[in-house]
Amino acid sequence: MRTKRKQDKVNIVTLGCSKNIVDSEVLYSQLKANKFDVEHESLKDDANVIIINTCGFIDNAKQESIDTILRYAEAKQAGEIDKLYVTGCLSQRYMPDLQKEIPDVDQYFGTTHLPQLLKTLGADYKQELIGERLLTTPSHYAYLKISEGCDRPCSFCAIPIMRGKHLSKSFEQIETEVKGLVKNGTKEILLIAQDSTYYGLDLYGERKLAELLRRMSDVNGLDWIRLHYAYPSQFPLDALDVMRERDNICKYIDIPLQHTSDNMLKIMRRGITSHRTQEVIDTMREKVPGIAIRTTLIAGHPGETEKDFEDLCKFVEYNRFDRLGIFTYSHEEGTHAGTMVDDVPQEVKEERAAIVMDIQQGISAELNQQKVGKTFKVLFDRKENGQFVGRTEFDSPEVDNEVIVDAKSNYVRVGDFANVEITVAEEFDLIGKVVE
Repeated sequence: MRTKRKQDKVNIVTLGCSKNIVDSEVLYSQLKANKFDVEHESLKDDANVIIINTCGFIDNAKQESIDTILRYAEAKQAGEIDKLYVTGCLSQRYMPDLQKEIPDVDQYFGTTHLPQLLKTLGADYKQELIGERLLTTPSHYAYLKISEGCDRPCSFCAIPIMRGKHLSKSFEQIETEVKGLVKNGTKEILLIAQDSTYYGLDLYGERKLAELLRRMSDVNGLDWIRLHYAYPSQFPLDALDVMRERDNICKYIDIPLQHTSDNMLKIMRRGITSHRTQEVIDTMREKVPGIAIRTTLIAGHPGETEKDFEDLCKFVEYNRFDRLGIFTYSHEEGTHAGTMVDDVPQEVKEERAAIVMDIQQGISAELNQQKVGKTFKVLFDRKENGQFVGRTEFDSPEVDNEVIVDAKSNYVRVGDFANVEITVAEEFDLIGKVVE
């Protein structure tokens, strides 16, 4: 049995998406302000209080969260830690079941229970810290959540169950947060939300994404603004005009389409047709020449036929997306699709996902080859294995292409920009040399 230390040391473990990272950063900042000894994803394994911020989005993410909880519950039973708390989406959605099945957790909290979690830890919730965060990402880039929750009725998605209805932050709150981040050295801000295109509808009576981008672009010292998670239905096209006009708004958009056949779009309750989806993509490329489009798709949703899948493949081949990811459908209780028969076998889902990724791999290789000999402005994220690793404005952290330069023959500083001439292109990476 370990001897309890005089002062608790807290380790925050974050699972899931970038929205969870932001929530953990807010928790981290609050605990620091309360003079706690706290780390995020500590590798030292010397904390006696563990807080797990869970994900409950799809089966794999839920299983990872459960496995993590069980691992720390065993550590608590063995006397290796003193307290174990669980928060986040999985806890919000399955709290009664988790309390019953894993009782070694001291307390479970939902996605909106930060003040209660802090109180349990003996910390005060400091209102004056709203909009301020200590980053867990490298200091030169930060995720910024512009809204919470979602009002969309998508058949497959449990986010409204876990995160509630859409709630936008005000212009003023976001501007304060942006200025604070830039003051502390952030050069790139990645806008995230469950649906960024819905921004402002609840507060101002109309979609205000374009005005938000304009206001953020006016903040001195902010080099890159990157837009994520844009819903295709009723996309606010005026946001594209701002993207084209402003140099510090990356010509990049993450627009999860999920599917492209009319049959599946109707079943998925996406509120858009295949024809309209194509119009949106065409308009993006017309209004913002050179824009990089990233999308996400789902394979094997209930009702997906071979014809639907063929239509999806044709759409991917025709549109030649710069970036693409695909998930196999996960049957989620409480969702509309959860009431349907999960009629596509798992092996078929995985086969279809693999086929789409094979198509995309070829497209990515061809698009990257076109970059050889060209020079790009690159923001460098890290140094590893004798190489500096960075990204162009067309790439988001963790999910997109990386630009690699040899550290022996090129010198850059992590967190700084440099111009890089691309000399070699692979399917998902670019290799180059720094030029003046």
